[in-house]
Amino acid sequence: MNKKDIAHFRRNLKAHNDALTINDMYSVYVMKESSDIYHEESVAFSLLEEEQKELYMENFKKVLGGQLDEKMFIMRFARDVEDSSQEILYDALGSDEREDWQDEMNRLVEKMFAERHYETDVVVTFIRGNYYRAGNKGHEVRDEAETDVMNAHSFIMCSVNKTQMPKSELLFDYIEKEFKYNMVVDPIINLKTPLSGFLFPIFTEGASDVNRVLYGAEKKFKIDDYFVEHVLNAQETMTAEDDKIVFEEVVNQVVGDKMNTSTLSKVYDEIFQVIDYHDEEEKEEPRLDYNDVEAVLKKSGIEDVSTEEVKNAFDTVINDTTVELKASNVVPKSSSKSIKIKTKVADVAIKPQDLKYVRQVKVDGKLCLMIEVEENTMIEGFEMIPEALFKND
Repeated sequence: MNKKDIAHFRRNLKAHNDALTINDMYSVYVMKESSDIYHEESVAFSLLEEEQKELYMENFKKVLGGQLDEKMFIMRFARDVEDSSQEILYDALGSDEREDWQDEMNRLVEKMFAERHYETDVVVTFIRGNYYRAGNKGHEVRDEAETDVMNAHSFIMCSVNKTQMPKSELLFDYIEKEFKYNMVVDPIINLKTPLSGFLFPIFTEGASDVNRVLYGAEKKFKIDDYFVEHVLNAQETMTAEDDKIVFEEVVNQVVGDKMNTSTLSKVYDEIFQVIDYHDEEEKEEPRLDYNDVEAVLKKSGIEDVSTEEVKNAFDTVINDTTVELKASNVVPKSSSKSIKIKTKVADVAIKPQDLKYVRQVKVDGKLCLMIEVEENTMIEGFEMIPEALFKND
């Protein structure tokens, strides 16, 4: 499930949409002190008021918000797990009775709060529905409203939301012409910032994959380890930030922590080529193991790099020589000025492909940042005149 698949699913999360229908919704209210279920409610989604439907749809869109490997993570279920959540979700997908589906969701809720207490009361909401999408490229050109030519895929989504007490306010009563203290005791469910959530199964090229789940985190690069391991029973995964840190540390181990901009630019160019040459039809994004990192460094002009040296660097940094880093995670974003160069005098932001125009040089014994430009620079309405850098002896 790549970002296009996620965007397509998210775009279709609407209250009224033939391409994605919600059948059932089940919510539980859990107390913070005891982790006991205080209230539970099961309802057909179609019976909700329109305003409620819109609120819930926006909430579940938040679960799928952000970027892959930053706030959303595709995770494979762990094998040989007792009371496996994969089996629970799979059975729930196929259950015809709402009560059976509700029982399976309660098993997940029990796992959520078995060894954990939240700081506030929590509301856990599940929805179950059908997602319609063409199973091959031949159908992509059709109007997606034509569900008769689409494949139907059952899915379950979950959103975990905290509650908060409303603020006390002072009101003015126009009729009685007096100021009144407004005290509301009903907690507000925060649907704008889910604590966590998931989509099961994932969808790739119009096909369901029940061996993996899409997990949504509350904050960027902050995976809830308890939720992933004990609730979803999913395997550990690395964030985009983790991939980048590991790559940088491995390169530091191999070539040292000093590198000129020309070499760094070549390293990025080599990785961008790996990404560009990747077949978009492949399900998995390109990844780099220690052999790939060795090849990138050698093609970038770094000499005396051996396979054993890079392999040992992976073992030292992450204690795992089999790990594969997602290529798009280890380089700055090419679509924006993602490289930040900070100096005491000024900060500069450039795109990775423009790094080759930047040099750190010494002029008259002083360190200078030199940026190659194609035309005279304008500063405060003035066109700058080129200056000679070196003095004649």
